[in-house]
Amino acid sequence: MAKMTMVEAINLALRQEMARDERVVLLGQDIGPDGGVFRVTDGLFATYGERRVVDTPLAESAIVGMAIGMAIHGLRPVAEIQFSGFLYQAFHQLENHAARLRWRSRGRLSVPMVLRAPYGGGVRALEHHSESREAYWAHTPGLKVVIPSGPRNARALLVSALRDPDPVVFYEPKALYRAFREEVPEEEETLPLGQARVARPGSGPTMIAYGAMLLPTLEAAEVLAREDGVAAEVIDLRTIAPLDSETLAASVRKSGRAVIVHEAPLSFGPGAEIAASLMEEAFHYLEAPIERVAGFDLVIPYFSREKSYLPGVDRIVAAARRTLQF
Repeated sequence: MAKMTMVEAINLALRQEMARDERVVLLGQDIGPDGGVFRVTDGLFATYGERRVVDTPLAESAIVGMAIGMAIHGLRPVAEIQFSGFLYQAFHQLENHAARLRWRSRGRLSVPMVLRAPYGGGVRALEHHSESREAYWAHTPGLKVVIPSGPRNARALLVSALRDPDPVVFYEPKALYRAFREEVPEEEETLPLGQARVARPGSGPTMIAYGAMLLPTLEAAEVLAREDGVAAEVIDLRTIAPLDSETLAASVRKSGRAVIVHEAPLSFGPGAEIAASLMEEAFHYLEAPIERVAGFDLVIPYFSREKSYLPGVDRIVAAARRTLQF
């Protein structure tokens, strides 16, 4: 198997699905000859032409609105927003239309579209380029929210999203775009949406993460094993809506402790929902309060202070130790 970056793996998913299904079309700003701001769509314009790789104006509401119309009329559009912080301009299109049309039409219409957007910090970007606002979309009934953590699952999850009958927000952690390579099979591979995976088996505590936060969480588990003799279990959510509460609860029933890690702000973030689900489904098994390690309740800072904002190994290890010492 070839070793690929996440950018290359996502490109492979798009390329193969466009070859397999002529209904798959791409649209977004600079995704044509330029290959997108991160070169995710590189080479696709040359292969499939301007009717299937559509360069759009800088108008996020129009990009998402066009994708909704295409989906209703039988296509499988993939809309790219250059950075997730620009997606606010299309909030009404996603919330008022994409997420509601199946309900509004009593099942007569569906919106099989994927909205791709790079998100998160760690690349020293400017304002509106580093937000982690996945909770907005996960809180919206009718939308699925998928966040890969590596090249191989990015490719497989995107293929599944492209084949899903309903709208999927596919958040791509840009800090991982070229962070490492992973073996990705050339043959077709899919992963079910809404199913987490145990990235590192162990007896506890349970450590829950997704996207770019999986790597520091795995590193924290290594520290706990080396310095404390603790075999933490790490779970990669992969999808936050729908949430795989069954896998999470099964792990916490075994471990009795939970640490939730995400870079979105702490208050009302995904970790709060995860913690609530664990209280409902594994309360009697908990031996310590649930810990959340997250971004702070402020706009992600620039450059030199960005690293202090993002959850790091030390903060994650400290939270795990608090659960063990309780």
